[in-house]
Amino acid sequence: MNYKDIIQKQSDFFNSNKTKDIVFRIEQLKKLKSAIRSNEKLLYESVYKDFRKSEFDTYTTELGLIYHDIDEAIRKLPQWAKHKKVATNLINFPARSYVIPEPLGVCLIIGAWNYPYQLSLAPLVAAIASGNTVILKPSESSSAASSAMKKIINENFPSELITVIESGITETTELLKEKFDKIFFTGSVAAGKIVYQAAANHLTPVTLELGGKSPAIVTRSCDLKISAKRLVWAKFLNAGQSCIAPDYILVDESVKEEFLLQLKFYIKNFDYSIENNNYVQIINDRHFDRLIELIDKKKLYAGGETDVQKRFIAPTILDNVDFNDKIMEEEIFGPILPIISYSNINDVISKIKSQPKPLSLYIFTDDKPEQKKILNELSFGGGAVNDAVMHISNSNLPFGGVGNSGTGSYHGEAGFATFSHYKSMLEKPFWLEPNLKYPPNSKKKFALIRWLMGR
Repeated sequence: MNYKDIIQKQSDFFNSNKTKDIVFRIEQLKKLKSAIRSNEKLLYESVYKDFRKSEFDTYTTELGLIYHDIDEAIRKLPQWAKHKKVATNLINFPARSYVIPEPLGVCLIIGAWNYPYQLSLAPLVAAIASGNTVILKPSESSSAASSAMKKIINENFPSELITVIESGITETTELLKEKFDKIFFTGSVAAGKIVYQAAANHLTPVTLELGGKSPAIVTRSCDLKISAKRLVWAKFLNAGQSCIAPDYILVDESVKEEFLLQLKFYIKNFDYSIENNNYVQIINDRHFDRLIELIDKKKLYAGGETDVQKRFIAPTILDNVDFNDKIMEEEIFGPILPIISYSNINDVISKIKSQPKPLSLYIFTDDKPEQKKILNELSFGGGAVNDAVMHISNSNLPFGGVGNSGTGSYHGEAGFATFSHYKSMLEKPFWLEPNLKYPPNSKKKFALIRWLMGR
């Protein structure tokens, strides 16, 4: 495939200025929503082939969020895109100052396989709303979902505006050699480094949505029953294949035994199975084999059942885990939940600080000073107090990582900003021209300038 030709076509179309028209952008967003709605059956069938994922879970974790993003962008786009007035300092009087949001140009979006629609189409919505052209490269791991998106997008949009390219690692490597105006990547830390290095050759701005080991801290002051219920749901949603799933739990040793019983109760109560439409299979054999190797039978507290043919791993809890265990070396990305007990919250904070900054962190506590201490002392992308995962459903909260867990953010207006450049403007009239800044210099001018500049 000749990537240069596609990029050139999109660049020419962008330079025609058609995408800068707000009405045009809104029309494309409406068209996208209509195309998705009219092809929901195809989307459900395709993701089922990849994951055996139910319509319920596909709508609640993917399509419903995309519809919300589209509707919000249509409603708020005129406000997001308008010139924003800012204050003018005294030394520039008389003048007015403002910021102009403008699209970046030709954007490359590389999606992830674990939520193939949401993690490809949500950034696409933001890019369209911002007035860009887009090449969308879904993950090859969720091949059926990728093909469905290609069919829907490429049949409804001209390639000079949006086009979906399906490719493997070799082709994607070639694609990354080309120059883009923006790259948005969702995936692993290792792949993110490759994308970042490729973008550096062209000084292309990059948003990286990565992952990492996101901890949950369960303190003695929390409601153990509600905390366990929320954590079981958050961890085993999508069979743990979520970048913001709680990767491991740090629990106060004084309440650990009761907490473990509550976890086991809710796993049994939720009755996870594909047949019950509340569970999915592991994406492929490679990930299945990797996860099986992480289950230490000596530390197995609950679950552990597997089925190779169905790529099924039951919700599994490992107890008495420590940071030296193999399962703590990398992000799990599967339905295995390690439990680590602690006796001192300061030790917990120190240990998390010594690890790469996580994408998410969850605190379960009814102790406000303790909550404040954790939030003030730990750096992470985002998270929740007394809940998990649900922060992603609020589009008013920018979503993104920090450090190894990513750079940049999106969702709602943050997504519009990610795919925009904010052009700063100072506008002066001709009717007044002070000579203060012009030669010749003098002590009087210097004193006045110091006063005007606040020194």
